[in-house]
Amino acid sequence: MTTVELSVVVPAYNEEGRLSPTLDAIRAHLSSGHRSWELIVVDDGSSDGTAGIAADAAAADSRVRLVSSPGNRGKGHALRLGVAASRGARVLVTDADLATPIEELDRLTTELETGYEAAVGSRAHPESHVEVHQGRLREWMGRMGNRLIQAVAVPGIRDTQCGFKLLDGEKAREAFADARIDGWAIDVEILQYFRKQGWPVAEVPVRWSHQEGSKVGPLDYLRVLCELVRLKARAIRGVDLAVCALFLLASVLLYKNLWADLGHNYLADSLQDQNQWEWFFAVTADNVAHLHNPLFTTAQNYPAGVNLMGNTPMLGLSVPLTPVTLAFGPTVTWALVLTGGLTATAVAWYWLIAKRLVRNRWAAATGAALAAFAPPMISHGNAHPNFLVLFMIPVIIDRTLRLCGPGKEPGARKGVVKDGILLGVFASYQIFLGEEPFLLAAIGMLLFAVSYALVRRDVAKAAALPLAKGLGVAALTALPLVAYPLAWQFFGAQSYHSVLHGNNAGNSPRALLEFSGRALFGSDARADKLALNRTEENAFYGWPLVALAFAVTVRLWRHALVKALAFTAVAAAVLSLGQKIRIPYTDVVFPGPWRLLAHKPLFDSVIEGRVAMICAPALGMLIALAADRLVRTRVRAYRAVGSLAVAAALVPVVPTPYPVHARPGVPAFIADGMWKKYVGPGESVVPVPLPDPGSAEALHWQSATGLHFPVPGGYFNGPWGPDRIGIYGASPRYTSNLFHDVRYGSRIPDIGAKWQAQARYDLAYWKAGVVVIPPEDNDAALYVTVQKLLGKPGKRVGGVWIWPVGKGR
Repeated sequence: MTTVELSVVVPAYNEEGRLSPTLDAIRAHLSSGHRSWELIVVDDGSSDGTAGIAADAAAADSRVRLVSSPGNRGKGHALRLGVAASRGARVLVTDADLATPIEELDRLTTELETGYEAAVGSRAHPESHVEVHQGRLREWMGRMGNRLIQAVAVPGIRDTQCGFKLLDGEKAREAFADARIDGWAIDVEILQYFRKQGWPVAEVPVRWSHQEGSKVGPLDYLRVLCELVRLKARAIRGVDLAVCALFLLASVLLYKNLWADLGHNYLADSLQDQNQWEWFFAVTADNVAHLHNPLFTTAQNYPAGVNLMGNTPMLGLSVPLTPVTLAFGPTVTWALVLTGGLTATAVAWYWLIAKRLVRNRWAAATGAALAAFAPPMISHGNAHPNFLVLFMIPVIIDRTLRLCGPGKEPGARKGVVKDGILLGVFASYQIFLGEEPFLLAAIGMLLFAVSYALVRRDVAKAAALPLAKGLGVAALTALPLVAYPLAWQFFGAQSYHSVLHGNNAGNSPRALLEFSGRALFGSDARADKLALNRTEENAFYGWPLVALAFAVTVRLWRHALVKALAFTAVAAAVLSLGQKIRIPYTDVVFPGPWRLLAHKPLFDSVIEGRVAMICAPALGMLIALAADRLVRTRVRAYRAVGSLAVAAALVPVVPTPYPVHARPGVPAFIADGMWKKYVGPGESVVPVPLPDPGSAEALHWQSATGLHFPVPGGYFNGPWGPDRIGIYGASPRYTSNLFHDVRYGSRIPDIGAKWQAQARYDLAYWKAGVVVIPPEDNDAALYVTVQKLLGKPGKRVGGVWIWPVGKGR
C-alpha cells in the first residue's frame, strides 16, 4: 500500500450543512503545505446528504476517499474505520465542524518533529485561545468530565475531548485496531493506549470556536461515563482478577474459624484485643449515630473517659463502617476489617510492585503476598488491625515516587501541586488508620531514599527539588485536615505524653531467623521464647528466606534498586534489635542504634521490635525482582533451580489459619437489661475486678448490648501521674488494685474501717450504681472481699452477684 505523508480522517454524521466548506478548507491547506496527503471522510450511517457530498469531493479529487458505515454506531466506530483505511505516516483526526481550524495542524506537527508520538489540541492549555465559548452548563460539564477522565484514565492531559489530534501513523493504526469503544470516549481509549505503551503525548494550545449544531447532547456525557467504566473494566487483566481472588481466598482461609461462628468464636491468641477492638468499633458507631465527639468517650474509664485519638480506633474505617456496626454488630465489623483489610493490603502491594518494579504479574503477586502475609503481619492479625490493614502505604509510596520525577507519566513534573495535594490527603487518611504504622513506613521510606540517593546521586539531585516542593504541598494540605484531631490527641482530655515499653522490647537476632508460631513450619513453643507475646512476633522471617534474600542481593548487586532495598531491610532489622543488642548464646551485649531514637518524641512510644516489619515489603520486592528474572530467563535449569529456591524460602512461612476458642457469654443481668433497675442517670456498672488490659470482658458486655452503661477501668492508653506518662488501662486506685490482686490469687487482707472508707471513696469517684461479680476464677474470694468492703451480702440476680450502691440505695 502506497504511503502518503499525512492522512486526515473526518468522521461525519448528518453533516451536509457544513461538510463541503470543511473539506474545501482542509484540501486548500494541505495542498499548500504537504507533498502527499489523503483526506478520508467516514460517513457514520447519515440519513441526509452527507455521503453524497463526500462522494462528489472524492470524484473531483482522487486524494479524497469516502468510507461508509452501514449504520450509525458512533464517533469511535467511525474513527476506527477511517484510521484502518489510512495510509499516512501521520494521521490527523479532526471533527467535521472544524472547531479547531485546520491551520492549527502546524503546531501539532512541530511537536511530533521533536519526538512526541502524538500531539493533541487542548482548549484547557493556558496558551489556548477560545474565540467562541460553549454555554456555561456545557463548559462546566466538560470541565468536570475532564477532571474525572484525568483521575481514572489519563492523568496529566487536561483536555482529551478536543477533536483535533495528530498521531504517528503506524501507532495510530495499532491503537485504533485495539480500541473497542464506539462512542465519544474513543479519544480517552486511544490516549490511554499510548500511555500504556509508553509513547509520549504532547498537549498543544490551539485556537477553538464553538460551532452551532453540535452532536454532543446532555445524555452523551452519561454515555461517556459509562464508556469510562467499560474502559476501566477492560484495563483489568484476567491475571489481576485471579491474583485478587487468590488474596481474598487466602484471607478468608486465615480467618475461617472466626467467620464460622461470629457470635461465639474468639481469636485464641488475641489476648484481650478482640474485646478492645470490638468496643472501639461499637463506640465509634455510637458516637457517629448520636453526633457525639468521635475523639472522646466516657463509656470506659468512667468518669474520666478515654481520648480515642490517643488510641487506635481506626476512624478511617470505623466511621464509614458505622452502618455495618449498627446493623450487624461490632464483631462483624471486626471480622470484615481483618479479612478485607488484609486482602486490600495485598492487592495494594501487588498494584505497586506491578506498576513500578516488575513486568510479570505472578512475580508481582509473589512479592505482594510476602509483603502482606509476612509473619509479622500475620502475628498482628491476631489483635492489631492497624498493623495489618496497610493498603494506604503502597499508595503513599507511589504518590511520593511520582513527585521524584516524570517516571512513566510524561508531564508529571507539572503535576507537583496535584500530586502533593493527593499525598497530603492520603497521609491524612493513613493517620486515621494508624499513626505508628505510618511512622514505621516513613522510617522505611527514609532508609530507602537515603541509600538510593547514595548510589544514584544524579537521580537524587534531579528529584530533590520537585520532591521537596511536593512534600511541602502535602504538609500544607494535611495540616488543616489533621490539626484539630492531633491537637486533641496530644493536648485534649485524657491525653498523655508517651507510652513506656521498657528497655527489652527489641527483637533477639534469633527471632529474625526463626519461624513464627503461625507459620507452616513454625512452633509456638519456639516462637514464644523469642517474642513479647503472640501478637508481637515482629520478625520471624525464617532462615531460608533470609538466605534467599542474601543470594538475590549478591546476584543483582549491580542494580541500584537492589542495593537500596537490601540496605533498607538490613537497617530496619538492626534497628529492631533495640537499645541493647544481645549476641545469642553469649553474655555479650552492646548498644544498638535504636538508643539514638528511643527517647525522642513519637519514637518513645514505639515498640522497637516492630521496626522489623519494614523488612516485609523490602524482602517482598527483592523476591519479586528475582521471580521476574526467573520467568524471563531462557535457561530452563536456572528457572527450575531458582523456582525451587523461592518455594523453599516461602513455603515454610506460609501462614496457617488462626485458632479460636469459645468466648464467655454476656451474663443475663447485662444481656437482658436487668442492670437498668440499679443504675441511674450518670451512674456506672462496676465489674469486679475492673476491666484492664489483662481482663476486658466487661467491654464485650458493653459492645454486645449497645453501650448503654459506662464502666470504670478499661483497656486503653491513658495518662498516669503528674507527668501524664502513658500507660495501658486506667490509673490504679486502691480498691481496683485490691480486686485485681484477689482475682489473681493474693490473700484477702484484713478489711477494716479504712479499707471500707477507701472503697466508699473509690465507688463515689466511679459514680457506681451497682457492683457486679460475674462467674470467673476466684469469684468466691472476690465475693468475700466485696461483702467485707460494703458490709452486706450480695444478691444473686441474672447469673451474677450484685451490690446496689447508687444514690438512694
